[in-house]
Amino acid sequence: MTGVETPLLSLREVAVTRGYRALLAGINLDIKPGELWQLTGPNGSGKTSLLRAIAGLIRVGVSGTIDRPETLLFQGHAPGIKGLLTPLENLQSHPGGLIEVESDRVREALAAVGLLRCLDTPVMRLSAGQQRRVGLARLWLSRSSLWLLDEPFTAIDRQGTTLLEDKLRSHCERGGAVVFTSHQDGKFGANLNQLELADYAAR
Repeated sequence: MTGVETPLLSLREVAVTRGYRALLAGINLDIKPGELWQLTGPNGSGKTSLLRAIAGLIRVGVSGTIDRPETLLFQGHAPGIKGLLTPLENLQSHPGGLIEVESDRVREALAAVGLLRCLDTPVMRLSAGQQRRVGLARLWLSRSSLWLLDEPFTAIDRQGTTLLEDKLRSHCERGGAVVFTSHQDGKFGANLNQLELADYAAR
């Protein structure tokens, strides 16, 4: 008898309110290991709000049940880096200051995103695309099974987009799961699941 695979993330009757405005209601979703999900919908439909609610970053205005892993990776729309620090210094510490990362692992991550030569350059001197890659290098450092990414393809070139797409596929192939928002169409084909938030707009 084959067992039922346990979801990495489960949402039950989740509703999201921002201020006095009800955005979303009645969301039920199970995301299993190996799955890639994109939250879709027009601007203002609640994509970022839902992603932050899933991550546990906002609790006020969120109802229903969200079962998530104890540890997950959330990457916001902003790269989450400090301009006065170098890429190495930014990535050696978790944004919350809770985890110290070995410098050899950081160098490998920066090499993966094509920034090893910028290792000791203050981030403020890098281009917007390079700064974005510094933030995305955290994907190469993460050991979390669930990744929540808000507009990860913003401000990166075609080569960077291909690199990121390959990384997301690889993470799912290894048993992880990804939930992301994007205004761009990725090249994921049948492997991509989509949650259209217009279907859950609060009435």
